[in-house]
Order: sequence, then structure tokens, then C-alpha cells
Amino acid sequence: MPKNTDATFTRMDGVKEYALRLAASGWIPGRWFNSALPEKTALRAAQRPLTLEVVSHCWKYSEFQLYQLSSLVNHAPTQLKVIHTVFYSDEDADTVRLLDFFRTQQVANVTWNFIALPKEQLFRRAIGRNQAAKQTQADWIWFTDCDVVFHEGALDTLATQLEGCQEFLVYPQQMLATDLLPKDDPLIVQAKANPTVMELDLTRFSVRKFSRATGPIQIAHGDAARACGYCDSLAVYQKPMTRWSKCYEDRAFRWLLGTQGVPIEVPNVLFIRHAEKGRYQQGSQISVLRKTIRRMKSALFNR
Repeated sequence: MPKNTDATFTRMDGVKEYALRLAASGWIPGRWFNSALPEKTALRAAQRPLTLEVVSHCWKYSEFQLYQLSSLVNHAPTQLKVIHTVFYSDEDADTVRLLDFFRTQQVANVTWNFIALPKEQLFRRAIGRNQAAKQTQADWIWFTDCDVVFHEGALDTLATQLEGCQEFLVYPQQMLATDLLPKDDPLIVQAKANPTVMELDLTRFSVRKFSRATGPIQIAHGDAARACGYCDSLAVYQKPMTRWSKCYEDRAFRWLLGTQGVPIEVPNVLFIRHAEKGRYQQGSQISVLRKTIRRMKSALFNR
């Protein structure tokens, strides 16, 4: 298990986290805090058949996790082997029910790896990501979110792009995204019924481009992940939280690796954008505020 996960996040930790956010803006080289980072030339140039570990977290987002898991059934890779790790909490009954269903699905080249965590550890996403990074046996590890979907050809094209690659971090330079969906959209409502394998209609998605390896599209070299973990050297990001924490550690991870990531072409990586945040208490002030901010960003910046 990751270190410090039995500690409590304190007010002083909040101060440290803010200082790290400033440092990760470029004030200090991240490699000063990541002495375990290997030289790029030492990274193994893996050849096919590659192994990819996909890592996602799910807390009250089972309707989106369903589409991600379904995509590996509907579009099982042929050019690489996938270990799909999902971190979840036993207190999230809908997600438990969903994962129990997919455990019964036998898919060529896909291994399910569903790991229950105490919800306080789940709420700090870096804890599970760090655990997966340190323990992975894969050539590459894709840290993603449960609302990201791998449609036809995505993973097989990724295998071609990663063969022989010696980069710390890569990312798909574009995804296909929905509009910001309300909670009563049929795509969401249908996925809340009894678990089943479902497919997405690509006509509902349009292109969105990215300039760096943001949180759900961080694809790290396995050697770097095993050596450095996921913000393993930053103790504040390895402490449990009493509620879901905003993922500032995504930027810190790139900072520690000393790169924004190298863009690659990967088709049909889908992103289901949604206004409702299931991980926050519905109707609470923070839920209403975050939903308003998301809608404003979508209207002004298409984000």
C-alpha cells in the first residue's frame, strides 16, 4: 500500500498543497523532488505484444464507468493486452453491482482488476494511482477517469504508437467529446438501469484538442511509473480525504516528470462530459457551485 495513507489531512497539509501548486507552476524544477526518475534512455523500448494497464477511479459514477468497461468488451484490443484496474469503495452499491456484472465478462486480451479502497483513500485519487504505478507489471500505464471510453481502433492504434517509445509521458492530442450532458440525458439514464454491455453513438461526439497530458489522458512509461509512483515523493498527496478532493496532483505528476507529455495520434478516445458531479453531495452548495462553473466554462470556452 502507498505510504502515509493512515495519516489525516490537516490544515498544515492544505498549506503544503498550495505551496506545491505554486511550485508546479514552474517556479522550481520538479525533478528536484523526484530523484528516483530514471534517465529517458534507460526506459525499455517495449515491442509488441505490449501490455497496457488502464487505471480509473469510480465513486458514484457507475453510469459512466459502464461505458468504459463496455468499450473493452465491444472493441477488445488485438494488438496489446490490457489490465483494467478500477478503484472503488464498497460503500458505493451501484458501482459494486456494476463491477460484479463485468467480472463475469470473458474478453480476449483483457484482464479485470477491481480493487476496493476505503472511501477516504478513494477520495484522494493519487493514492490509488500511486499504488497502481508502483505495482504495475505493464509496459505502459494509462491514468484515466471513468468517463473516458475506448472506441473502435483506439487501443490497437495506441499499441502501434507506443512500440519502441522511450518517453516518460504521452497523451492523445485529441478526443471526441459530448456536449455537457444534463442528468436526464438518455445516454446517462439508460446506463443507470441494470448493468449490461452498452455502445455509444459517435454522432453525439465532436473533436476536442489538448496541449498537454491532463488528468484523464496521462499515459506513463511503466519503468518511470514503477520507479517514481504517482506523486509518491509528495506526502501531502498520499493522505486520505474526508470528501473527494480536486485533483491538483495531476499537474504535480507532470511537474515531477519534467514534461507536459508528448502528443500522439489515437483515434476514437471518447469523453462523456456531464454537468452533474455524482461524487459531490447532490443539492449541496459545493455541488451547485461546481455545476454552475462547469456550465459557464462550457459556454465560454467549450471546456
